[in-house]
Amino acid sequence: IACGERIALTPPMGWNSWNCFAHTVDDARVRAAANAMIASGLSQHGWSYINIDDCWEGGRDAEGNILSNEKFPDMKALGDALHQRGLKFGIYSSPGPRTCAGFDGSWRHEEQDARSYAAWGVDYLKYDWCSYGEIAADSSLGELQKPYRVMRAALDAVPRDIVYSLCQYGMGEVWTWGA
Repeated sequence: IACGERIALTPPMGWNSWNCFAHTVDDARVRAAANAMIASGLSQHGWSYINIDDCWEGGRDAEGNILSNEKFPDMKALGDALHQRGLKFGIYSSPGPRTCAGFDGSWRHEEQDARSYAAWGVDYLKYDWCSYGEIAADSSLGELQKPYRVMRAALDAVPRDIVYSLCQYGMGEVWTWGA
């Protein structure tokens, strides 16, 4: 047994919606994937994450809080349903103003987004570089690390363990600092 700040001592394994559904992902398809993970027996062998990759975002409310779109009417209920099945709930965002599919990213809303994810019961965040290159000051190591450190601090401030997956395309030798 290992205790401490480091989580995901073994590689997180599971299902990601992008290559299967891309922009057509919705609540029903995510639940069906969870059912398939259980029915196949994969969930009994460490495959426990069900990750919604992009296209779930529905803009922001007047206070700047991230909203889910009409395809995901209740993210907390979806997270609760996955947890009740013994699975973990994953979600996606970008440190830039837009995700790869053009939805709202977390730029300048990291703390709000982290609080929303924690309230929804999110266990895993895939954070994809996408549009951050448009606002990065340069390609220095510090600038490549900056948006990931900002979200890491936001995730650390919420009362929930959230595995943090950096999708950064290998720039700046991410494997040396991104653990």
